[in-house]
Amino acid sequence: MIYYTSDDLTIRDMKKEDAEFFYNTYLSYGWHPSIDTYLGYYKEQEENKRKVFIAVHEGNVVGICTLVLNPVEGPFGNRGIPEIVDFGVFFDKQNRGFGTKILDVVEEEAAKVNSLVYLAVGIHSGYGAAQRMYVKRGYIPDGTGAWYQGEQLDQYAQCKNDDDLVIFLSKDLTELQL
Repeated sequence: MIYYTSDDLTIRDMKKEDAEFFYNTYLSYGWHPSIDTYLGYYKEQEENKRKVFIAVHEGNVVGICTLVLNPVEGPFGNRGIPEIVDFGVFFDKQNRGFGTKILDVVEEEAAKVNSLVYLAVGIHSGYGAAQRMYVKRGYIPDGTGAWYQGEQLDQYAQCKNDDDLVIFLSKDLTELQL
């Protein structure tokens, strides 16, 4: 499925072979991806549990974002509120507007499901640009505080400032609903 197309950018759904491409790209960054993550995205897309948005610029994949249609975890779990998960634009393709367009398309699709969408963003400085971008787009903290490894942290709880330490943000999509 094609979600968006212009002269130089297409946002489409995931093809099975995209899984290996994302795995290899993230591995080249020195990260520790799992091919099963991306194969799972494809499987959930085929089962209509998740929408996967792949951005392609001039024939080259430049980014990804997924939308879980009815997540079961987090502060909005089991409420029919979609969650944006695993949004990213490759390092050498950032600051060209690709991320903005991907999120525009994802939010339009989310608005077809619910008037609210949410996401989790990491706390450490590596997520600083994402934190700022989400706030500028109208996302606000949901008020549940910090979460670690899928669990809400109690006040003064011990945790590690890694990729699993997040806060949840939500956005009202009422203006996008038709």
